[in-house]
Amino acid sequence: MLYFAYGSNMSERRLVRRVSSAQKIATCELRGHKLAFHKISKIDGSAKCDIPSSESDTVIGVLFDIADEQIADLDRAERLGFGYESIPVDLVDPSGSSVRAMTYLATSIDASLKPYNWYKHHVLVGARENNLPESYIEFIESIESIEDPCTSRAESQMAIYR
Repeated sequence: MLYFAYGSNMSERRLVRRVSSAQKIATCELRGHKLAFHKISKIDGSAKCDIPSSESDTVIGVLFDIADEQIADLDRAERLGFGYESIPVDLVDPSGSSVRAMTYLATSIDASLKPYNWYKHHVLVGARENNLPESYIEFIESIESIEDPCTSRAESQMAIYR
């Protein structure tokens, strides 16, 4: 299955911990959408990424191939049905060709929420390791994030980079 990652799953280390079969294909664009940090996490109450419609914007992310037998694992990790729904999207690959993939769209949003620092770090690691445009990385850096009050969760999340 082709999967479009636009948030924390752009970080290969994070995604491969969730689904070991994930193989990066290319960076791609999702036109007519924007990157937002407003999805309500049902686990920790912070903001996670989403891709609401926006005619003049483009989301840049990473296309992965995931083994069919691990789709349910990714759905569980993304809490499908508890804040995200799975949708098909039409992407533009580096050659300008159209590619159809699956991704997740938030069903529970709150624009007043902020992401935890560790979550934003995952997104930035993925953006940098996939050489997304500097202006796009600067946009992600500009998103205000907050400390996770659960230090053990924050430490556990950051441990994958050690």
